[in-house]
Amino acid sequence: MFLTHLECSGCGKQHDWRRLQNLCAACGKPLFAIVDLASAGQELTSGKLAARERSLWRYRELLPLPKDAEPVSLGEGGTPLLPSKTLGPELDVDLWIKDESLNPTQSFKARGMSVAVSMAKYLGAEKLAAPSAGNAGGALAAYAARAGIEAHICMPRDTPRANIIECRELGAHVTLIEGLITDCGAEISRRKEKEGWFDLSTLKEPYRIEGKKTLGYEIAEQLNWKLPDAILYPTGGGTGLIGMSKAFAEMEEMGWIDNKRPRMLSVQASGCAPIVRAFESGDKFAAEFSNAHTVASGLRVPKAIGDFLMLDILRKSNGGAVAIDDDEMIRAVREVGSKEGLFVAPEGAACFVALKKLRACGKIDIDERVVIFNTGSGIKYLDVIKS
Repeated sequence: MFLTHLECSGCGKQHDWRRLQNLCAACGKPLFAIVDLASAGQELTSGKLAARERSLWRYRELLPLPKDAEPVSLGEGGTPLLPSKTLGPELDVDLWIKDESLNPTQSFKARGMSVAVSMAKYLGAEKLAAPSAGNAGGALAAYAARAGIEAHICMPRDTPRANIIECRELGAHVTLIEGLITDCGAEISRRKEKEGWFDLSTLKEPYRIEGKKTLGYEIAEQLNWKLPDAILYPTGGGTGLIGMSKAFAEMEEMGWIDNKRPRMLSVQASGCAPIVRAFESGDKFAAEFSNAHTVASGLRVPKAIGDFLMLDILRKSNGGAVAIDDDEMIRAVREVGSKEGLFVAPEGAACFVALKKLRACGKIDIDERVVIFNTGSGIKYLDVIKS
């Protein structure tokens, strides 16, 4: 293992990785896992990857778990990057779709939870807890069960029914809360010390982002180590957006890619668009979005702890942020399904609507290579789509 320490994304203070850690002890900002890339790059070269397992653990040297520890894995990662057969040509772009619905628990949340639960188990956690509007809860329930650790999940009462059932059937203790994911997070904070829970909330521990960064490694590998011109990413808590940026920097330092970066484009719901609003107003932080509402439960995050990191990434990459109406998302679910054969989640569908808007205003140019993320399966949103 080449993990050396944890480092605060805000003030830079170093922390010891050998014990369970949440936020920075000095300033309360998210911690990043720092890998000795010079040593890791000698052990693992890009050319060695082809012979390895088709999962995110193919990048083991770049992940935090010690060599002698068995990962808590259900075969996550290694998802396809599919060329668009219809929608791309219609928009005159070279469009690729990263389909994360093929992960265990049918969403991209499996990546982060595999690594986070693996490290939590290794470091001695006995009970894990997280707030969730849906897919993160299902992933935590599955990986905690696999690890033999208790899982406690707080979910908004109006979370899609499939997600609630999934968590319960996987053995998690589920508490339904009147309110939003922020209210669920507050409930975790109130109870975690008394209950003996380790908090696995988005960006409130350092290792979910390590699982999510493998999205960036996979895209680079699947595109023969040449990053696309633009990436459209549905953004709630933003761990994947931040993780990919971390991966790109790591790959450049190891010499796997050059310094060219894609324009990073955040896609949110019109009813909950704190990052869009902050980006447009030039703010460093995103104020909490009042009366947040959207059928895309993964996008209903009115206040993200990593807001300043996301906004910095969007601006430095010459990217942007787009808000999409709920009815546009739902219509796009059917359009993508009928034209591409993919039953995408509303969050993923929002990215296809955003692409059309970005093409129309010239932010995406003709023949540019674009990657869109479908973060989960439409199967989990049957009640939303039907209504």
